[in-house]
Amino acid sequence: MEKDLISREDMERLLQKVQRHLSDDAEVELGRFEAEALVDLVAALIGPFYYNKGLRDAQALLARQVDQINDALYEMERLPET
Repeated sequence: MEKDLISREDMERLLQKVQRHLSDDAEVELGRFEAEALVDLVAALIGPFYYNKGLRDAQALLARQVDQINDALYEMERLPET
């Protein structure tokens, strides 16, 4: 995982949550190294899906804003005098 993607404090909380979840729900004990490897694997596997969804959301938002600007510009057009 990218070094600066998640702060050290957030990573520590995430690792603790993963370790606690696996311990409580699956009775699997992971050390910090194993938990971090699991988080890195999950991020590598599903990260691109979230990234691409974010890009599509940003693209849709930008398209709506461009449409609004185009509408505003159309309303500003002047008709030639006849």
